[in-house]
Amino acid sequence: MLSAAYERKLISQGFKLIAGVDEVGRGPLAGPIVAAAVILPHKFSLPGLNDSKKLTAKARERLFKEIHKVAIGIGIASVGHKMIDKINIGQANLLVMKLAVEKLLVLPEYLLLDGGRSRVALRIAQIGISGGDRKCASIAAASIIAKVIRDAMMMEYHEKYPRYGFARHKGYGTAEHLKRLEQYGPCAIHRRSFAPVSSFL
Repeated sequence: MLSAAYERKLISQGFKLIAGVDEVGRGPLAGPIVAAAVILPHKFSLPGLNDSKKLTAKARERLFKEIHKVAIGIGIASVGHKMIDKINIGQANLLVMKLAVEKLLVLPEYLLLDGGRSRVALRIAQIGISGGDRKCASIAAASIIAKVIRDAMMMEYHEKYPRYGFARHKGYGTAEHLKRLEQYGPCAIHRRSFAPVSSFL
């Protein structure tokens, strides 16, 4: 299980409700960016907790359920392809993390954000941690929640646009995806502002 050293340090400073925040979906050529904010209790057991990218789909599904059982609060938000094209992916990344925090039913006292330069426009004490999903328990938990939710959304898009193979690559720019883009052109959920997509318009 990943260390909760960041959380323990903040607890020792008097903070009680600490939310880890992470997003999934910056890189794909299609679909939304999804973020989660997770407040874990001071004592918890989540065997196998790790960065969502280092886990199998089966392990993520198991931990998704376990995190929901133990978490004090979970907030989930998404920003779609149209907004990504409108404000750019960097701004969409910060927006979706802010929205995820605002979805929490319990107001956190401190935010641990994935990404060293990450800061959200909220009056809550916060710090960005480079590679936070590999170092910090609550950020890793958020990465798992966001990843499972986004994958489920892309599976639904696969039903609507089956010829692009979203069920397999989840919108990332794989060789298969680029080949389908060349064959069929972009569909409604492709990000027009992303260079590989714009060349197929």
